[in-house]
Amino acid sequence: MADGPGTAALSAALGDWRRNIGALLFAVAVLALAAAIGTRVAYYTALLLLFATWMAWFVLACIEWIRHAEF
Repeated sequence: MADGPGTAALSAALGDWRRNIGALLFAVAVLALAAAIGTRVAYYTALLLLFATWMAWFVLACIEWIRHAEF
């Protein structure tokens, strides 16, 4: 991978450990709750919440990447 402004911006965008740990903890909690309930509806709801969380994390990381990128 090249050492350029894009790589530095990507590293800065993915370096927000609070956002990363928060998303991971939320995912674990949602899956644990779904496993505790154990129904198909609980798993389906958990997967929808995980997808929404991943999309929010992805969009926030992209916004940070754009902020740090030097065009």
